[in-house]
Amino acid sequence: MRLLVLEDDPLLGEALSTGLRQLGHVVDWFGDGTQADAAIDSAPYDALVLDLGLPGTDGMVWLRRWRERGLALPVLILTARDGVAQRIAGLDAGADDYLIKPIATDELAARLRAMLRRASGRAQAEWTHGALRFDPATRQVHWRDRAVELTGRELALLEALLKHPQRVLSKAQLQERLYDWGGGEPESNALEVHVHHLRRKIDPSIVRTVRGVGYALGAAEADS
Repeated sequence: MRLLVLEDDPLLGEALSTGLRQLGHVVDWFGDGTQADAAIDSAPYDALVLDLGLPGTDGMVWLRRWRERGLALPVLILTARDGVAQRIAGLDAGADDYLIKPIATDELAARLRAMLRRASGRAQAEWTHGALRFDPATRQVHWRDRAVELTGRELALLEALLKHPQRVLSKAQLQERLYDWGGGEPESNALEVHVHHLRRKIDPSIVRTVRGVGYALGAAEADS
């Protein structure tokens, strides 16, 4: 997942972004709503973790603004405001989940996965594509019931393709899902290298090249 974390506390923001990255996610962390608002229009985020007590404009105001302009991005409020009325107000303003600080990173990640399953209409926790199985919680991949060891970038690429099994994704679209803004510019051939590794480790047909356009998920069934 590519996640946007909006948290003004530098210690907590750093801890959240570091913990989520260690779980294999791509994370952009911002300390104020104006920066996050600009980022939302510039990158394909899967979900937003939103603090309410922000400097300047309150997080609840930003949430209402985003929903009023039609933003469908799943939003999880993570705040110290623990009153029942505040939780109700946050959910009614458009949040998909509401959690009280402090929280373990593993639980936060599980809540985000559950949010995305609901948003995408996936009932099962494990994603399948023919002979391929991917568990977002454990980050484990199996091909023909054989465990496949992938790097973090390779997992992110496979996850991006699995999310859009019928779509052809351009090189730029895939790179946006693999790299956050703090990681520097990737090597010019980095995506091609990751695609090569997926084909070698899983199956040559797992990623399909659409010449002049980009890449798509390949065959759904294992070769006999």
